[in-house]
Amino acid sequence: MTTHKNLVRELKRVRKGRGVHAGAIDEKIGPTLRAACGITRSDGPLAARQKLITRLTELVEQLPDDLQVAARAAFALTPETRLPLYQDRVLWVAAVVDRDARTVRRRVDEAVDQLAELAATTTRRDTGGWHLTDLHVSVTLDHGRPEVVERHRLVVDADHVDEVEFTALFAVPRRDVKLLFGGSLQDHGIVTHERPGFTLVPAEPLPRGETFEFAVRYQFDRDALPPELLHVPERPCEQFDLRVRFGPDHKPQVQRFEGAYRRDPAGLPFPVDRAGEVHLRFRRLLPGLLYGVRWERRGSYQADPAGSPAMFHAHDAVGVIRQ
Repeated sequence: MTTHKNLVRELKRVRKGRGVHAGAIDEKIGPTLRAACGITRSDGPLAARQKLITRLTELVEQLPDDLQVAARAAFALTPETRLPLYQDRVLWVAAVVDRDARTVRRRVDEAVDQLAELAATTTRRDTGGWHLTDLHVSVTLDHGRPEVVERHRLVVDADHVDEVEFTALFAVPRRDVKLLFGGSLQDHGIVTHERPGFTLVPAEPLPRGETFEFAVRYQFDRDALPPELLHVPERPCEQFDLRVRFGPDHKPQVQRFEGAYRRDPAGLPFPVDRAGEVHLRFRRLLPGLLYGVRWERRGSYQADPAGSPAMFHAHDAVGVIRQ
């Protein structure tokens, strides 16, 4: 059997049940699909799921628009399609695109065929030799200068990772970017959108399977931080824990975003507790979607009429591997 036929068969197996969110997902991924996703024998269920979602997401982005909708639903790659059965997701697409279920199934099969071809003929994006498990972000707005502290927890998937490159979250002066722990910090210049880039050097090279954490602090002038924290992950993340402290004397209106598209203009209301804080926890984040909160400034609140907020990007680090 050819590689293409194997991939079609194995993709159809993965789309059953809860799709990429099925239990024991590592047991459902066939050998050809594992190779296409870079899943190794040492990867546990979490790493296997993350690599599968990352690869499927980047492949789906290369499909025609009509097939993208069908493919994302088939594999449950978006929050609204996390339904327990494949048939449920087919019916969901049928209602969205105003077509019958038979037409949707044909589109899904066409999408699977093209995904198999792409998986067999295109190169995976560099994973950096690690995968992200937890992202913790805390924002403090009631003590002098606004402060953001971000903590990454990642698991090393390759041998001898001795550098982790990352880009600052904001276009801030380098003096306002402080490494709290995790090694030593080296400046490697501006990377994108005027955000400074850095190289984090751990105290010792990181072996395969190691869990590694680092934390960074950002401080801002009073009006420099936009009234929102919207994270757009570049790769899957198992958990994103977010805390924002406004203080007991200021309890603004807050909107919550979970798995939203960039074009979505508004989120859902979310309460501020009596201490003037919000605490949100997002699980199984998918690349390219919005997660986080937006709040009103003191005095007034105006959302961007174009529905395109000045976004807080908690960009993932990129591991540099030296064999």
